[in-house]
Amino acid sequence: MLQTQILRESARNYLSTHIDLPVGKSDAIKIQEAVDIAGNWIQERTTFPMSVANADITWTRKEWLEFSIPGWQKLVEPLAEGMAGALAKVMTDMAGAGADEDGNIGLPEGLEGMPGLPAGMSFNVNAFLPMMRGFMGQLIANQLGQSIGALAVGVTGSNDVAVPLFEKSGIHMIPTNITAWAEGLDIPEQEVAIYLALREIAAERLFSHTPWLATYLQGLITAYGKGITVDVRAIQDQAQSAMDSGELDISNPQSISLAINQGMFQPEQSPAQSAALERLEMALALIEGWIDHITAISAQDRLPSLAQLTETHRRKRISASPTQQLFATLLGLEVSPRKMRECANFWNEIYSLGGGVNGGAEVRDHRWEDATLLPTASDLADPAAFLASTTVPDDLSGLI
Repeated sequence: MLQTQILRESARNYLSTHIDLPVGKSDAIKIQEAVDIAGNWIQERTTFPMSVANADITWTRKEWLEFSIPGWQKLVEPLAEGMAGALAKVMTDMAGAGADEDGNIGLPEGLEGMPGLPAGMSFNVNAFLPMMRGFMGQLIANQLGQSIGALAVGVTGSNDVAVPLFEKSGIHMIPTNITAWAEGLDIPEQEVAIYLALREIAAERLFSHTPWLATYLQGLITAYGKGITVDVRAIQDQAQSAMDSGELDISNPQSISLAINQGMFQPEQSPAQSAALERLEMALALIEGWIDHITAISAQDRLPSLAQLTETHRRKRISASPTQQLFATLLGLEVSPRKMRECANFWNEIYSLGGGVNGGAEVRDHRWEDATLLPTASDLADPAAFLASTTVPDDLSGLI
């Protein structure tokens, strides 16, 4: 339903307004050196083994865009299906309430007499449903495509969005964006590259050894999508108010599209949807927090500018994160910086409680075996209690 061609064209059109330089030989050599150093440092700090090295370690912006689109489409498809399903239910209910044998029905009560709608106007439900499904698919595809285009201009590596998108894992850095990321920083270029390579490798290690994670995130979006409902009366009131104020011109398709994009017709969340979004926020924060934690313990006492690099990343993530904007626009979800810091602190505590470099890494990484071993928001405040409640003792004789 989510229309791939529109999605791809929207993303390409956005990217076409920005310069995308090819990867030069010197850039490739510098990135390879940074990745080699970062990989060695991380090897000492996680039990997740190194993946098979990929040959194309550098990507252009366009390459990241093209390779990531299938993953984004798969991740967001349930949302489009949920919105279409909600519209289908409304139309079906309307048909059952007053359509003739051919499926023709007049305008719902409340819309009759609105400016721009001819008196006595009617439509065919059977023909309207596929049209609305197509419209929602186009709308979300266009919106998602622009977000992917914006991401392509800013991400520094294939896993920089901290969401598992690729069927085949790998490490890929984007030199053009790394240079832009470092602008204005009085930090040696190689330090910046190593720092960003640490984040890329940490994410790749996590994603390549948690194949269930992508399905888990998609399942939460599916749960949200299934809960979408359309309150016809609320939409009628919103539409009437918007037309009275001049914000919406029902005779202008561009005005309608803009109103939907701005959330004018966004339904209220059900308790089930709120629960799904809470679990999704927690999962995304745990991923970001784990990457922050692994990067910090791998680079400590090694990167002189680690504190400044960490602060720069934090500010960029808060002020201009297209990933955050994407989830906020499509799902109304904003992963709070505070929650990500709490998760980074949680992983640090688990690592320390487990004994540090050897035992601590094993205890910490074991939590990623499946979703049932991950903490909830309430567990973040007391890592020791969480660890005690989820760890099976080596000696089980006391339980008999």
